[in-house]
Amino acid sequence: GRFYFDTDGQEKATLLCDRTPWLKEEQMADMKPIVYTSRDGLTIHGYLTLPKGREAKNLPVVINPHGGPWARDGWGFNNEAQFLANRGYAVLQMNFRGSTGYGRKFWETSFKQWGKTMQDDITDGVQWLVKQGVADPKRVAIYGGSYGGYATLAGITFTPELYACGVDYVGVSNLFTFMNTIPPYWEPGRKMFYEMVGDPAADKDSVLMASASPVMHADKIVCPLFIAQGRNDPRVNVDESDQMVKALEARGVKVEYMVKDNEGHGFHNEENRFDFYGAMEKFLDQHIGSGYKGGASASDSAAVKKAA
Repeated sequence: GRFYFDTDGQEKATLLCDRTPWLKEEQMADMKPIVYTSRDGLTIHGYLTLPKGREAKNLPVVINPHGGPWARDGWGFNNEAQFLANRGYAVLQMNFRGSTGYGRKFWETSFKQWGKTMQDDITDGVQWLVKQGVADPKRVAIYGGSYGGYATLAGITFTPELYACGVDYVGVSNLFTFMNTIPPYWEPGRKMFYEMVGDPAADKDSVLMASASPVMHADKIVCPLFIAQGRNDPRVNVDESDQMVKALEARGVKVEYMVKDNEGHGFHNEENRFDFYGAMEKFLDQHIGSGYKGGASASDSAAVKKAA
């Protein structure tokens, strides 16, 4: 909302306008700060959004790693977390190593660790949530955009037993092609990228980058995948998604693929956002169904598949 604050004598705030009057506070889910320890002893902070009116036990969960990756999630209103919680899912967001706001050392521990210790922090968060009894281990999905899309692909590739399905939104699949298509406006940062992700021309780094590129290990993916991509994305080229779809289809693995011709890095046109979230809602309901508001439960959808 927007307030007018009167500093002359009365010192009171008057509400001028509410930006989203249709969002009812009583319908919003609580976002709780959480902490867990990574396998190598780092303290990882995060946020858990729980669906309203449901016991925090054995819930279907959407793991939602942030983009960046040198950014962070914060506490506060998050439209995606609220949307998913409204549909009956718990949402876990974690500030894995490399996230900003936790000091230089924590940031630097992420260098050249895409798909490695950065991914372990996400995996450790899933296992922590299962141990807490909050997550139904058979109904855990992973969803993210940009670096979060990469983390989604890495999650379903390198820890296939963990996730029932994945949603990759404008994510990187191949660290080599990603580096080769760095847009001109990022050119000054190329050397930084080589330091922080890896230099494709350096032997040691190229071995690391190949081992961390999900598209090169697509044979490990066993769960359903939904990919959304903008055709004009300057940062994560459409080829990143195309390669992944081709690699999986070559194995007979069905991928739901949404490409929007009039989008760049992330969907900005409202009709495309409606399309994407509508498709994601259906996809999640089919694979980890929350059993909430008429959604099919996981066992129901298995029975439906058998019947079909």
